[in-house]
Amino acid sequence: MEGKKYIEVSNSQAVAIKDIPLLDYDDFYDYVVDELKIDTHHCLNYYCVDFGSRLWFVCCIACDELNIIRICSHELPKGEKSLRSITPECFQLHIFEREIHENFRIHFKGHPWLKPVRSSFKNDGTKLHVDAYPFLAFESEELHEVGVGPIHAGIIEPGHFRFICHGEKVLHLEISLGYQHRGIEQLFVKQNGLQRTILTESVAGDTAVGSSIAHAQLIESLADLPIPESLMIERCIGLELERFAIHIGDTSALCTDVAYQLGQVVNEALRTTIINTTQFWCGNRFGKGLVRPGGSNYPLNETVVAEIRNILKDSGNRYIDMADRIYTLPTVLSRFDGIGELTPEQAILIGAVGMAARSTSLGRDIRKSHPFQYFNQYQYEPVVLTTGDVLARGMLRYEESKKSVSMVNEFCSIWEGMAKEDTPRPVYDYGLKPLSFAISVVEAWRGELCHSAITDEQGNLAHYKIKDPSLHNWMALALAVRNQEISDFPVCNKSFNLSYCGNDI
Repeated sequence: MEGKKYIEVSNSQAVAIKDIPLLDYDDFYDYVVDELKIDTHHCLNYYCVDFGSRLWFVCCIACDELNIIRICSHELPKGEKSLRSITPECFQLHIFEREIHENFRIHFKGHPWLKPVRSSFKNDGTKLHVDAYPFLAFESEELHEVGVGPIHAGIIEPGHFRFICHGEKVLHLEISLGYQHRGIEQLFVKQNGLQRTILTESVAGDTAVGSSIAHAQLIESLADLPIPESLMIERCIGLELERFAIHIGDTSALCTDVAYQLGQVVNEALRTTIINTTQFWCGNRFGKGLVRPGGSNYPLNETVVAEIRNILKDSGNRYIDMADRIYTLPTVLSRFDGIGELTPEQAILIGAVGMAARSTSLGRDIRKSHPFQYFNQYQYEPVVLTTGDVLARGMLRYEESKKSVSMVNEFCSIWEGMAKEDTPRPVYDYGLKPLSFAISVVEAWRGELCHSAITDEQGNLAHYKIKDPSLHNWMALALAVRNQEISDFPVCNKSFNLSYCGNDI
């Protein structure tokens, strides 16, 4: 490894920790900056692990055009508390450095916005209540502040939005989260295999299938658990059903925010038919129990395939018909078109992922760039739009829904025609490779969902890290509402539909 700055891995590949190059910080700094100046590269994750006498920092960079992930690291003696910030050179790292600062009290010199991600501290390190977030303060007779939340009128998760406005125009938005912080990453280390699997389904309840796949393939890589190709297809079917259901639900919510009641109720009903199909398959409408490491308790069968096909034929056609009405209705278009724009430059700057990126011409989609499960055998082409506004994010859901329906039908046909092995039962009492690192990435419905883990000398989990796509994209919402009317915030917010609990972990 002499002189090597990084190790290259594929999605869901485990490597020995000793094989990850350890750089001095200046070399690490220069390498990360050079890598992230490439528009097709972005930071999957950057975090810190306490190894007792030292802090180990590991950075995972997605090289989308090469279909590989580059991993490098540096370390800091336990007593040292200061590092030169990379954020001024690569703003997408701002959120990762802020999180490290919050968890380990590392001061990143030169960071322009070293604010809390989930909690605040006094100068002496004393933890403050989440409400102590240091919002931007100002003195002005022309500007005013508008606070929204953290408790909202609807049945939604808590989050505090602080607007600085000139009249009705939003000049600045800060978003304070952390109210849903549950210590999930620490729980993963403490619990057994079955408990971890159940826990991963609750990281973000609307992404149970996506999160379960990320966890399962991470464990399978660390435990050398092979799974049959038929099970890979089944997981992709479950993932695309989840995507279709959530996209329909989001379309309904967008209609609600612009008072288009017909679109709201039709899509609510259609969503119910899709999640009921998932319930028919595994007994749970949100897909809990569907994905397990090493095997399945609910293997696909001909009866379930027939039900999926029938429902998608009816609901898919009805959704397309309704969406065609929604996105041609002048009263809807007047509230969507040109509202809440995120530019391609901004998307690259902040490291946007998922729909937030693809609506701005940035084609980031793990199904293509770092394929997983049966997508390794499937040539997926992402839907990419250009305007980056509410309309683009709505239309993206529409186009992706059509692709999901088509893919599910195609996957069902492939499944029907393949020679299938007996699906193994799930494995919970697994042995993991000692002193190893693994990273698993899935294109969930919001965007890239990243799970990574580190094992100790005995092969036990020593560290588990989850990154929801919302961690990248909350900043996208803050940028999108600038210079918009504050009355447009609800529809902007819904067009991103980011996760509070996924961010807070």
